[in-house]
Amino acid sequence: MDAASAGSETPAMDHEETGPVHLRRIDPSRNMRRFYTLAIQPTLFGGASVIRNWGRIGTSGRSMMETFDRDADAASASSRLERTKRRKGYRDSRLG
Repeated sequence: MDAASAGSETPAMDHEETGPVHLRRIDPSRNMRRFYTLAIQPTLFGGASVIRNWGRIGTSGRSMMETFDRDADAASASSRLERTKRRKGYRDSRLG
């Protein structure tokens, strides 16, 4: 019975691992202290939304929500945005 319940919980655990991504870019020489957050949230109609929040660290920043019909499309868009930000110098905020 444990094996059956473990198998049924695997997809939910995978979904939890793809939680919000918190990035930041700090460059004191340019007086730059920015943050960028990406999250995927389910919609009421079976789709998913990519929620972005960005701005200067210490402010509430700006937000944008883009809705997709399929979860896979939202995950793809989120991954693409994250790669773009990392190429521009954003790093995980918990790494220091």
